[in-house]
Amino acid sequence: MLTGISVVLIGGDPRQLEVIRKLADLDASVTLIGFDHLQHQWSGVRRMELSAEALENADAVILPVVGCDEQGRVDSVFSSGDLILTEELLDDLPRSARIYTGMSSRWLRDVCAKLRIELVEFLKMDEVAIYNSIPTAEGALMLGIQHTDITIHGSRCMVLGFGRTGMTMARVLKGMGASVKVGVRRRDHFARAWEMGFQPFNMSELPQQVQDVDLVYNTVPAPVLSAQVLSHMPHTAVVIDLASKPGGTDFRYAEKRGIKAILAPSLPGLVAPKTAGRIIAGCLAQLIKEHAVRTAPEGEG
Repeated sequence: MLTGISVVLIGGDPRQLEVIRKLADLDASVTLIGFDHLQHQWSGVRRMELSAEALENADAVILPVVGCDEQGRVDSVFSSGDLILTEELLDDLPRSARIYTGMSSRWLRDVCAKLRIELVEFLKMDEVAIYNSIPTAEGALMLGIQHTDITIHGSRCMVLGFGRTGMTMARVLKGMGASVKVGVRRRDHFARAWEMGFQPFNMSELPQQVQDVDLVYNTVPAPVLSAQVLSHMPHTAVVIDLASKPGGTDFRYAEKRGIKAILAPSLPGLVAPKTAGRIIAGCLAQLIKEHAVRTAPEGEG
């Protein structure tokens, strides 16, 4: 249980509804900021404006999966007003408080370091990222079906990157009957991809390897699908970039060459917000509980 723990949620998308539900069920004291248009009501959950008063007693602050931008702006689909974090507002947080976000902007990292507030980026945690790769792969598969005129079965697919999302994506495509190439940089990833029945290649060979593909799924947050690489790709191919913004594709050149390229970050929140929200909720509840136990005065907790 999280009885006596004060949690403030600022902005977000439908995934946050599962987080709110979980925290309320665990008896946390929950404050919502930027949820003006939300119709659902939970017992014991209050709503406030973004202010020093709302933050001054918080044990935990939960931001959306995408965090905030470099100006401190936080998006919320449940509010039409602006939500802008400032250093002055965050300075009102107790120094024992933690800020939780899926990914962080440089601005937020710098401010938290300056104010000595602990910042937790939960999408970097293996547990969350592996679970999250499931709705990501399902959403990416859906996009592939929608934007091609061929079946996944029998198609020539490529997955760039063999991390937590890339591995799940490659497995899903292979399970659908696709021929799957996997671009890697590490020798252990090459060996693992080969062992799993994929066709691994080193990323340095990318211009040659893309010459016969139907679908390319990129998970690498770096400019790997450059104009040079795209110039070797069939114009009928489809690129689905799953990396965080701005992705790893030269979208301008792809459009010029007639290649359909889609930037598709945050797919879990679009295609399976309830499942993605439950994954995040379970992780956050455990992290908040563990932190409360560690910071409780001796003899408590």
